[in-house]
Amino acid sequence: MRTLLILSKLRTFPAAVEAAADFAKYKIIVKEDLRAAESLLSRGAIDAAILDLELTDMHAIRMIEQVREAAPEVPLIVVSTDKHWEWEEDAFLLGVSHIISKPIRPKLLNNLLDRIFQDAPATPRPDVAAAPSGPRARAGAAVNFDALEALRNFSGILAHSLKPQELLREFLLLLREVIGVNRAVIFLRTPSIILGSPAPEQEDRWLRSACAIGLEQSFLEHFALNLTTGMGAHLRKHGRILKNTSPEVLANREMAREFQLVGGVVAIPILDRETLLGAAVLDERLTGDPYENEELSLLFHMLEEVGLAIRNSWLHDQLQTSHSMLSDVLGNLGTACVVLSNNLSVLHSNGAARRVLLAENPDKTHLEFSDLPQELGSKVFTVMKTNISVPSFKYQFPGLPDQNFLVAVSPFQTQKAVSADAALLIIENITSIERAKKLEVEASNLRLITTMAEHLAHEIGNSVVPLSTHQQLLDTGMDDEEFRASLSQALGAGVKRITRLANQMMFLARGKADYSDQIRVSELIDEAFREAYVYHNGKVPEAGIAGEVEKLTIAGDHKALRHAFSEVLLNALQATQGESKKNRGERGQHRRERAPRRERRNPGRRHRIFRRGGEAGAGAIFLDAQCWPGPWPDGHAENHRGAQRARGDRRPDSEGFGGREDHAAAERPELMRLLL
Repeated sequence: MRTLLILSKLRTFPAAVEAAADFAKYKIIVKEDLRAAESLLSRGAIDAAILDLELTDMHAIRMIEQVREAAPEVPLIVVSTDKHWEWEEDAFLLGVSHIISKPIRPKLLNNLLDRIFQDAPATPRPDVAAAPSGPRARAGAAVNFDALEALRNFSGILAHSLKPQELLREFLLLLREVIGVNRAVIFLRTPSIILGSPAPEQEDRWLRSACAIGLEQSFLEHFALNLTTGMGAHLRKHGRILKNTSPEVLANREMAREFQLVGGVVAIPILDRETLLGAAVLDERLTGDPYENEELSLLFHMLEEVGLAIRNSWLHDQLQTSHSMLSDVLGNLGTACVVLSNNLSVLHSNGAARRVLLAENPDKTHLEFSDLPQELGSKVFTVMKTNISVPSFKYQFPGLPDQNFLVAVSPFQTQKAVSADAALLIIENITSIERAKKLEVEASNLRLITTMAEHLAHEIGNSVVPLSTHQQLLDTGMDDEEFRASLSQALGAGVKRITRLANQMMFLARGKADYSDQIRVSELIDEAFREAYVYHNGKVPEAGIAGEVEKLTIAGDHKALRHAFSEVLLNALQATQGESKKNRGERGQHRRERAPRRERRNPGRRHRIFRRGGEAGAGAIFLDAQCWPGPWPDGHAENHRGAQRARGDRRPDSEGFGGREDHAAAERPELMRLLL
């Protein structure tokens, strides 16, 4: 099967070629530009190339030159819609085999391809050298067998690649078997220093014994190589093999003493191709023969591979320790944590997760994806596919109806992954938090009830003041027509005021509000205004609604909004200074005109007038009838009337919730005349 390369920026052209070419003979590769196909052309993987070009300018000729430079021997076929003879000549001169016009005719294309591949010379097959025979062949086979045997023996240490101590011991035993070393010891640095973890400064200066053969371990526990002086400093600085007969050792007393104590003749550094991990100190052979330089070089490279294996084992231990610590942290959390892979298998689940998700199956110990509720499972699957975390939401498990949970799902993704590699499902029990919030709300409601009770007590007391005043004078003033009119007015105002308080309390004590009502703002404000004016004694002011608000419709609780608007409008009416002040001024003038007519209806009794403190600095006048032996002092009542008028002028003439306290005597001149 031949391989055809199609270079075209149009999607329809490759499809036309694939439809025209014989799929049983040709394999078609489509590329948009030469850069993407350059590696295929340079490696000789293309048998012929079909170029979609317009032979009308220099760009097409330049494209042919680039293809020819990348693959000089590949046949080229140019397919063009519009072509000129001068550019065709240049194309043929550059080695183009054929130039055909669009649309592509299948018979013509297949005929041209067959002619191209028939004319192409066959690729010569390389001669196969005859296998050697005789004594030289047997000697080479013996050498290859020894090398394979050594490789097999060395690969045996790979079984201990994640256990540094066993790896080094196996390596030293293999080294004794191969080269016959008498004694050997390997010194290593602290793993935390190599991996970048903080360590004490004194630990970074020593290479301590990790494994040894032929030496007592009790001696090596108290012997180490210093990285700042002696043999350790030399290996760290130069990083090459050190012999006990070298001039550096002979000139340095400390290095000579270290070789003597260990009983070694050569020290080989152990590198991980970047830093010094340790050193291997070897004694002479069992036969006493010295080491060849080729052997020492081979040992250096072997120890370098061992150093890489040791570093990898340290990294594995660090990763395992971190994973174990993270598992312990997640296991001791009270929050349920579940880690799921992209194939929806459970990678980790702590005890809290098993207690929550396996509440209905307590005998099951291993958590699976099927154990998740359908709603949580669908959210985890969505996070896996979209790689978008799900915001926290409240959830209640069927097996735990009395507990509330807060659930969150977060994805984990590597840099090159299209979807999430894993997802973390966190289920937090918020039952205690919800209960604490509920208790706080209840405590707040109790504090609110206390405040409401205090205000309600003041309001009821203010409503009772006029009634109590008239009740005290009921026996003596019942025959007076003005007293009866004043009593009727006080009873009406008190009933209206207490009725309003009762309506407010009933509204606060009702159940859950309904927010589904569709309310026209104009009608709502009109109803609230009429309701507010019921409790207002002044003149009705003119009210209007803006044109843009008149057609506005809102959704909410109709009764609650009407009540709220009525309270706001009532406060506005009470704050209006108009007719109320005028009426109050006329009543004050009426008192002054009638003041000379005051007389005592009961000479044997006097009335004590005093002030009682109320809410927000308000004052109430109480009149208490008691026996008074002497006459009423002149000017005393007038002084009291002035004080009453002063206090009465401080607040409006209405009985709003939390407003001024009612002063019956100060508001009604007829009652004041009776009292005096």
